[in-house]
Amino acid sequence: MARHRKNPVEKHDRHAPPERQTAALRIIGGELGGRKLLYIGHLRTRPMKDRVREAVFNLLGSDVTGKHAVDLFAGTGALGLEAISRGAVRATFVEQHFPTARILRQNAALLSVADRCKVDSANVFSWVEHEPIDGAEPWLVFCSPPYAYFVERQADVLALLGKLVERAPAQSVFVVESDARFDTGLLPALPHWDVRQYLPAVVAIGRK
Repeated sequence: MARHRKNPVEKHDRHAPPERQTAALRIIGGELGGRKLLYIGHLRTRPMKDRVREAVFNLLGSDVTGKHAVDLFAGTGALGLEAISRGAVRATFVEQHFPTARILRQNAALLSVADRCKVDSANVFSWVEHEPIDGAEPWLVFCSPPYAYFVERQADVLALLGKLVERAPAQSVFVVESDARFDTGLLPALPHWDVRQYLPAVVAIGRK
């Protein structure tokens, strides 16, 4: 059963018009903490806000160490790169938008972690059918698609997560970011989903 904890409402909507967006993006903690990431400020990337990302990684704690980070709908790669900074051994990023995937590769190179990163320029829903995730390490899966997907493509998102939960090694962890329109009770069966609100974001963390 999901456990809901309310947190203070954020002042700014992450779907704000372009003039209210900032192009500043950085690694928050770990060995690469403070390093800046390239980000053109395009709304399609919708990176998780720094405040939410910090809260998520504080909740994950040592669960990051030794994991293979899998960053779906990766954008500029902030989640997967943050995971590497905090102890993940490597990361796979899936980003369909070619210009954004190019920036992601540049970010990995700028942080000198390109040798630990694999970037797949692919549609996530097609990519999962082949699941090119190498190695035996447990996964740390980040699923942070456009919020509209949880309404317009809900069945696709749930099928994607279901396949990954089924195939993931033991001790894998899943982080799903949606908004309040999505019923987190529909998430694939795991022993426990810890659901937190950082409005408008709603984050669910499940462990296998």
